[in-house]
Amino acid sequence: MTRPIITAFDWVPPFAQGQVRDLRVRWALEEAGQPYEVRYLNQGAQKEPPHRARQPFGQVPTLEDGELTLFESGAIVQHVAEKYGTLFPANANARARAIEWMFAALNSVEPAIMDLSFVTIFEADKPWSAMRRPAVEERIHGRLKDLSARLGEMPWLDGDTFTAGDLLMVSVLRILIDQGFVESYDNLTAYMHRGIDRPAFQKALADQMAGFTGEPPEWYAAWAEKQKQGETA
Repeated sequence: MTRPIITAFDWVPPFAQGQVRDLRVRWALEEAGQPYEVRYLNQGAQKEPPHRARQPFGQVPTLEDGELTLFESGAIVQHVAEKYGTLFPANANARARAIEWMFAALNSVEPAIMDLSFVTIFEADKPWSAMRRPAVEERIHGRLKDLSARLGEMPWLDGDTFTAGDLLMVSVLRILIDQGFVESYDNLTAYMHRGIDRPAFQKALADQMAGFTGEPPEWYAAWAEKQKQGETA
């Protein structure tokens, strides 16, 4: 049987290592016990025609599974869950709730969290970034407070069963790890760590980190210096 192939970067800046979204796909495949291959891309290759034929927006990850090619990490995780049956409950209603939480992770929680990356990293030098940060942080806490209230004392979002919804939600919460946001909610902290302590996650993370063997692009040194100057200003 042909192994599925995912795409991943061979280099990203240190702050992004362990966070690139191919990790979510790797984790899902590890939970399924499905070996896979990795097609590594150097920075810039994702914008070239061969990869854009797989991913029209020039991003990673993608999945090639036989004759099927998919992009978007959420869609890929759903495909893996449906194909192997390890991340979706057999009960139709429980499966629908797992999908509900997949959408919630990517559409209700992650956008607020990613806004923080823009005001602290990608657009930190813009005059509006410092002014926007308090509102961004408030929105993050609003989402986390609601999520914490819904989770309550349950181990997972729908009770005792870890699903694809938990996989994506933990992946999203982990973007904020050790920044004091998730840690403000004891049940979310425990929930996040239950997820990342799973052997399948640890294997996926180790494999992603081991794949960062490429060289940084020419622009990176100047960008990193600019970031450093901003931090010390």
